[in-house]
Amino acid sequence: MPPAQERSPQSGTQTLARGLNALLAVVESPTGMTVQDLARTLDVHRSIAYRILQTLADYGFVHAGRDGRYHAGARLAALSHSYLPGLRSAALPVMQELADRVGASVALFVVEGESAVAIEMAWPMAAGHHIAFRQGERAPLDRGAAAYALRSALPADPADPEPVVRVREAGFAYSQSEVEAGAHAVAAPIRGVHPRACLALITHLEQRALDATASVVKAADSLSATVR
Repeated sequence: MPPAQERSPQSGTQTLARGLNALLAVVESPTGMTVQDLARTLDVHRSIAYRILQTLADYGFVHAGRDGRYHAGARLAALSHSYLPGLRSAALPVMQELADRVGASVALFVVEGESAVAIEMAWPMAAGHHIAFRQGERAPLDRGAAAYALRSALPADPADPEPVVRVREAGFAYSQSEVEAGAHAVAAPIRGVHPRACLALITHLEQRALDATASVVKAADSLSATVR
């Protein structure tokens, strides 16, 4: 995912909007950001970028490395764990077991607005190569296996696209290269939870994805029974 660009404030002050945009920029940068990097990203003077970063550091949201680059701070971990803690704690061991057994990445997606958002990830411990998603990554709700699985949890509508209808019939969705080129995904809804959620297995290998459909459904069904 590319580093965040400044969002236009919908409400609140410009100072708050800049602070939030700065935090997103640092968190979404894989190598961290210098004061100059942030000043360029937000289109502000270096002194303003420095004050924003120092304020975020004072609250533990970012920290400065010895090289002068700012990275995500430990306080973000506490905030992330406060979001749907019951669902995430129940899902993670199920996801890890599935990822290790199948040899592919597994994501827990929930609906937020018009997006499917990955809030938890599991990667196979033994596999040398896998598709890497990050927590917080978003996918559109109009395409891809996760989107179809999430939409299938809504009441049936005559306007539903065929892939959503198939999820209700088969219990899972399959997609190929709809969100990421070369990626094959299998997703199954976790029923009876709010917000709507699903498990999605993602791999570059078509046969691996197809062979895993029953396992993905079984994992999602076990969570449906556990977290209700």
